[in-house]
Amino acid sequence: LACHASKGLTARTSIIFGPPGHAYVYLIYGMYDMFNVVAERTGVPHAVLVRAVEFLGEEPGKPRGNGPGRLTRALGITRAHNGASLLLPPITIHDGQAPAVIDVSARVGVAYAGRWADEPLRYFDAASPFVSRPSPRQLGSGRR
Repeated sequence: LACHASKGLTARTSIIFGPPGHAYVYLIYGMYDMFNVVAERTGVPHAVLVRAVEFLGEEPGKPRGNGPGRLTRALGITRAHNGASLLLPPITIHDGQAPAVIDVSARVGVAYAGRWADEPLRYFDAASPFVSRPSPRQLGSGRR
């Protein structure tokens, strides 16, 4: 219920229904572009919201990637990239070192999603200072 695909296949959601390895970018709150990676075979709606990135050599005062809106602004990702392949520039995903500890929580800002609100579907690098740290009231149903 917290996924655009919960409404079924529409012109807007067609990207989420595949093929995998493509960007799904949408506007939220009328001001933030959200970058998602389509991650399931064609016909199965599944996309992963990228909530943070850690820039190599990141320093204070430089563009930050801790939060989905900051991430897209810092990387120049806009709705013009919706449907773009992530196998070719301008946006590509590369292998990297896996985090030592991956933590799991409910998703951020999905209190409206009924029984799905508290599902542990947010995965993040527990040691990274670049991961956003939402308050418990922003996670899942907010009833913590």
